[in-house]
Amino acid sequence: MHPRPRLRARRGIALIVVLLIALAVAAIAAGATFLNLNTALVNTYHNRLSSLESVADAGLEQARSALNGIDSLYPDSGYVTYENGVAVTNASGATIPGLTRTTWVGPSGVTSGQYGVFGSVVTRVQDQFGNKVVRRLEVFQESFAKYAYFTDIEGSIVFGANDILYGPVHSNDIIQIQAAAPGAQFWGKLKTARTITNRSSGRYEAGYEENADTIAFPQTSSLTKLLTQATAGGTNFTSSTAGASGTASMRIEFVALDLNADGDSTDIDEGFMKIYNITNTANSWFVTADSTGNFGTNGLTLSRNCGHVLTSGTGSHAAFKTFNHHTGSSNSSDQRPWAVNNGTQRTCYLGGSNILNDWTATPGSFLATDSLGSWRAWTGTVDTRVSTVRPADAAYLWPISRALNPNFKGVIHVTGKVAISGKVRGNITLAATNEIIIADNITYVTNPGGTVPCNSPTRDILGLFSGTSIIVADNLINAPMKPTSAGTYRTWANRGSDEYIHAVLLALDQFTVENYNVDPTDVEDCQGANNARGCLFLSGGIIQNTRGPVGQTNGRGYIKRYQYDACAGANPPPYFPTTGHFVRGHYYEVDPVGFNITTYWPLLVP
Repeated sequence: MHPRPRLRARRGIALIVVLLIALAVAAIAAGATFLNLNTALVNTYHNRLSSLESVADAGLEQARSALNGIDSLYPDSGYVTYENGVAVTNASGATIPGLTRTTWVGPSGVTSGQYGVFGSVVTRVQDQFGNKVVRRLEVFQESFAKYAYFTDIEGSIVFGANDILYGPVHSNDIIQIQAAAPGAQFWGKLKTARTITNRSSGRYEAGYEENADTIAFPQTSSLTKLLTQATAGGTNFTSSTAGASGTASMRIEFVALDLNADGDSTDIDEGFMKIYNITNTANSWFVTADSTGNFGTNGLTLSRNCGHVLTSGTGSHAAFKTFNHHTGSSNSSDQRPWAVNNGTQRTCYLGGSNILNDWTATPGSFLATDSLGSWRAWTGTVDTRVSTVRPADAAYLWPISRALNPNFKGVIHVTGKVAISGKVRGNITLAATNEIIIADNITYVTNPGGTVPCNSPTRDILGLFSGTSIIVADNLINAPMKPTSAGTYRTWANRGSDEYIHAVLLALDQFTVENYNVDPTDVEDCQGANNARGCLFLSGGIIQNTRGPVGQTNGRGYIKRYQYDACAGANPPPYFPTTGHFVRGHYYEVDPVGFNITTYWPLLVP
């Protein structure tokens, strides 16, 4: 039997184990060291990045503040450099080593189809190590369209007990409220740069503020900016300033067409306008169907704007015939007194309306030229759908959308006076250096009091900007008139007694009614109340230098029925004048790799 082998200790194994453990501990220590170093580097980077971002954000706000304080800083187009590679300081005023900042400002892109409202501030911050951040702040110019009511001068007019105003109200003058309570009611906040007379009589559902900052009223230079946009879009026209107040040698009629046969005309390409001109400004009365232009003591018997459907008598062929075209004064079916005083099919039309060509043309045909004026042909290519829907006058329908008129900027400019009427589809600012005359109802396709969201492409908005006054015409469409000098006042429009205006109005003089203080006093009622011309329904806002009258308490003129269009503040008419105050909009982080302002800025402006 063999004895069990004897185990002998192996020399050096402990040393190897110790060395292995030592190496492991060293590796762990080294890893910890590197981890701590990496953490320190990451922290340093993030701290540096945080500094760059903070400096960039401060630069955006500093530039926005400068825009609000320096009117000349903001360009009409493109961008300007507000600061170029300047050193920056911290909150204590100490310079931050190694950091420089460059900032640019200017008008930028189209948001929700609105032009001239949005701008951008872009800033780039970098350090000595080559780290960069680029940030953009979209700024929103507060438009005068945000106001339900704005005046620079109030004058002696007092807000009465029946006055109810919705939306923001501001005046740079003293606001006067009747002394007896309850006085006027203000549903939006009321601000005045001065004080409120009889303040305790008023009702302020959103509060009031006296001695607020004065807001500079727009100047004629704002019209020049609109002229530039209209010229670029091919919608700059020249009229005349001749003729009596409330008359014009040019009329723009807005038209909405259902091009895709879907049962409505709310699509973005379904808005149009027609333009009627006369060359002899002595006939401006005809364009606006003025009630005193050519009738004198004869009443309507010489009218070229009014007539009736002739069904018997000399030369009749069951067509509309103006009173002026009747042959004599005896009381027969083709004589003027009979035509004016008898029957119910008596109505009046604005100059250029095709029906006024009456018996001289085939009934229902379209004549581009009549004996006093003519329609202006569209200078572009007529869309085939327009020719299908309106074959007779397709060549005279001007598209007021970029869909069919790519150069259109949303602005129509008239040098001189212009009368307007019709149905508006789209986002439009109409500017005129002289009077804008509301010759008939001017309304939206989409009801401004409906449920359509403000940012919907089917939402309509119209801004009217006059270098003088915006005037509701005293004409045969809007106001009653005697059929003969010995007759009684009647309404001749054949469309109801009330007037409807959907628009934001801005007048460098005033918004008023022509002959608001003359007879009649009780012909058309306003919601049951005796009145001369009925209700004046306005949905939008009124901005005017001096408050203008629209009626009197004795029953002359109109009774006011004003509503505020809240969408006008959020989505104002294109290039509508602004208050000069910029507020914050969207904030963007921009990739700094390869950033170059000369190639980046054009991306912001479609």
